[in-house]
Amino acid sequence: MITDSEELDTGVDDVIRFENVVKRYGRHHSPAVTDLTFSVRRGELVALVGPSGCGKSTILRMVNRLVEPSGGRIVVDGRDTTHVDAVTLRRGIGYVIQAGGLLPHRTIRRNVATVPRLLGWDPAAQARRVDTLLDLVGLDPATYGDRYPAQLSGGQQQRVGVARALAADPPVLLMDEPFGAVDPVVRDRLQNEFRRIQTDLRKTVLFVTHDLDEAVRIADRIAVFSGGGVLEQLADPQTLLSAPASEFVVEFVGSDRGLRRLAVTPVRAEDLAKPLVLAPEDGAAYAATALDVDRGDVAVVLDRGQVAGWVPRGRLREAARSRDGRVRDVVRPFTATVPDRADLRTAFSALLAQDAPLLPVLDERGGYVGALTADVVHTALRRGVGNT
Repeated sequence: MITDSEELDTGVDDVIRFENVVKRYGRHHSPAVTDLTFSVRRGELVALVGPSGCGKSTILRMVNRLVEPSGGRIVVDGRDTTHVDAVTLRRGIGYVIQAGGLLPHRTIRRNVATVPRLLGWDPAAQARRVDTLLDLVGLDPATYGDRYPAQLSGGQQQRVGVARALAADPPVLLMDEPFGAVDPVVRDRLQNEFRRIQTDLRKTVLFVTHDLDEAVRIADRIAVFSGGGVLEQLADPQTLLSAPASEFVVEFVGSDRGLRRLAVTPVRAEDLAKPLVLAPEDGAAYAATALDVDRGDVAVVLDRGQVAGWVPRGRLREAARSRDGRVRDVVRPFTATVPDRADLRTAFSALLAQDAPLLPVLDERGGYVGALTADVVHTALRRGVGNT
C-alpha cells in the first residue's frame, strides 16, 4: 500500500483528488474502498486496474456521486463533490460505460446532444457541437446522425458514447470499461481513436479497465488496486512494469511484463544500430571488403538518401566473383520500415515479420536514421527504470 508522501499530489494542477476516501456497504462488511488518497492531474489519463471486485468501478462512481463515499472527501476542480448538487455535478462530468449506454429510442444526434439540451443550449449550438463531435470520433454526421443505436455496430456505438460524454466539454471524463464489449480488432481501433482524441483535447480522465495491456497503451499513469480498494501502486506504465512496488503488483502485471514494456518504450536514435551503408553502384568486391573491415554480416543500401534494401555478406562475396558485379545486383528489398516515433512493440513486430535481420528506422521526412535489431531492443529495455 502506498503512502501519502509517495503519491499524493496537492498542487493547483490537480483536477480530481481523493482524500482518505472510504466506502463501506453496511457496518459489518469489509470496506469496498480503503483509505484512498491520490490525485489526477489536469489533462492526465489515469487507468484503474486490479482483480474483479477490487473497487475500481466504485471509485469511479464516487466521483460523480452515483455511489456516495462513506468517509473522506473527493474534490473535483477545486470543489468538494458533497457540496455540489448531484445532478449539477453529473452534468459537468462526462461518463462513458461499456456498450455506450445509448438511449435506443433516440437518434444518434439526440443521444450526443443529451447534456447540452439539458443545460439549455441553443438548438443551433447543439447541432454544431454534435456535428463537430461526430467528426471527431470518425462518424460522418450526414451518414450517422439520423440513425438509431440499433443500426450501428458495437464499435460505432462506443464512439457515439464517447462523443456524448464530450458534448458539454466537461473538464473530467469517467470511463468504465468503455471498450470491453467489442471484439479485439474493433477494440484496437477504438483505443487508437481515443488516444488521438485525448492527444488533441487533453481531458482529465479516470479510465477503468480489466485489461492491463489497454492501460499500458493509453494511460499516463496506472493505479493498481488489490482487494478492498487498497491502492498498491500508482506509476507511469514504464515504471510500473520495470519496478513493481509490491509482490501483489509483481503477480498482477505478470511474468511477461518485460514484453509489455515494449509498448511503452520508444525507439530512440541513440540506441539504433549503424550497419555499413552502401550505394547501389558500389562494386561488389569493394563492398565485400568494406563489410569485412566493418565486421558486419549485413549492410544497408541507400539510393540518394532513400532506403533501397539490404545485402548479406554471402551474396556480396558471390557477386564479387564477377569483375562487373555491383551491389544493385544482389540487393534485397525491405518489406517494412518504421518511423522514429514508433514504440518498440510496433517496431519489433515489423522486424519479426520480415526476413531481414534488421529494420530501417526513418525520420519524418523519410530519411534513414539507423536500424533496429534484436540487440537494440534488448538494450533499450535494459535502459528502463531500475536497470542500468
